[in-house]
Amino acid sequence: MLTALDALLTRILPDAAGQLVKCQRLSGGANMESWLLDWQGADGARRLVLRRSPSAQWGASRALRLADEAALVGAMHGAGVAAPQPLHVLCPDDALGEGYIMTHVDGSADPAQILARPHDELLGDIARELAAIHAVPTGQLPANLPVLDIASGIAQLRASFDNFGADRPVIALALKWCADNQPPPVPPTLVHGDYRLGNLMVDGGRLSAVLDWELAHLGDYHEDLAYGCMTVWRFSAIDRPAFGLGTIDDLVAQYRAAGGRNVDPVRLRFWLIYRTLWWAIGCLQMGAYWRSGADSSIERAVISRRTAEQELDLLLLLEEDLSPDLRDAARVNVAAAQAGVTRGEVNGDELLGAVADWLIGQVRAKAVGRDKFMAAVAVNALQIARREAADNAQFADAALAADLLAGRQTLTDAALLADLRRRTLAKCRQDMPKYPALTIATARWCP
Repeated sequence: MLTALDALLTRILPDAAGQLVKCQRLSGGANMESWLLDWQGADGARRLVLRRSPSAQWGASRALRLADEAALVGAMHGAGVAAPQPLHVLCPDDALGEGYIMTHVDGSADPAQILARPHDELLGDIARELAAIHAVPTGQLPANLPVLDIASGIAQLRASFDNFGADRPVIALALKWCADNQPPPVPPTLVHGDYRLGNLMVDGGRLSAVLDWELAHLGDYHEDLAYGCMTVWRFSAIDRPAFGLGTIDDLVAQYRAAGGRNVDPVRLRFWLIYRTLWWAIGCLQMGAYWRSGADSSIERAVISRRTAEQELDLLLLLEEDLSPDLRDAARVNVAAAQAGVTRGEVNGDELLGAVADWLIGQVRAKAVGRDKFMAAVAVNALQIARREAADNAQFADAALAADLLAGRQTLTDAALLADLRRRTLAKCRQDMPKYPALTIATARWCP
């Protein structure tokens, strides 16, 4: 890879008398690879980013191919949106797979770092760039952008759910709700599709670039506003619904002040539930990609277990439609796990623990960059396996999922609501016990 990159940069950069002095895989990116490239030329140093697909099979599965993504990012840069400037789209002769090279933008996309000391004007920056994205005329966009029709989108989610087993009751419940609550269509605008912390570069507390346009499409602009308000994308700032930075009212007001369109709260809630459902099924899909070999990264396998987070969020959202009396009547007790005393030979749980401890002490402590991140992912995978083995509980229920999809059972049954709460809490405690919303759900649902 280094030889091919060095040869490519020699061809495409104005200062060909130079060399690649650094090539580092960046830790972010659940779907695509990002590589930081430092080029040292006679006229000085230059920093670039390579964005590419992890495999040809993975790239072929995307609605927006990377060459088309590069064209869109270039159009955004030209329209004055804070987007990087693409410099070269990879071709087969480059021997680097599918992707493109773009300019580097200073800053950090790490949500923990951004939220540790958020700038007072950052939410306004985010709202302003979103208004600018939605204002770009569709005639200035690449002609082959996907279009998200709500009914077709729900049908695709249902097909994916069926393909993955159709056995998760809360997902079935959300599918039914979305099908029953579709808003009427609106004239399509450009939707970024993944507009959230983690994909926004922040420098000196201010927004410096909008990254990761792979999910861009034409659709309802409310989708982008809702997506950044999903519980999962608030990260540690669970009490600040808008991008972990403020209230939804703050976001809407600043979006409108920046020239954004009118915001309908009913449509906003629909998209909040729809995109939470979409990510729940997307997490299941990560497991399918991992099993197929399209992406063999352990990160992909672990993300598949984040479905439990989205099920928790979906149930919290969907039960808002119920009366307070019904919600209060469905409180549940969840037994705490009891630590047992073991004797004799080391058991499987202890072996997994020993490997996790070794990874923490000997691998993660010494690793740097993406290797440090992947060591943490590996530890997480082992801990999930340990909790699953200890719980020995089953959460799949195809019969109940089918009843919920058909409307034969609903959340108006307090006993069913209590049962779903119990299952959802237990699954999230098994898979993602540090998820911030778990604390909120436990306080609401348990005596």
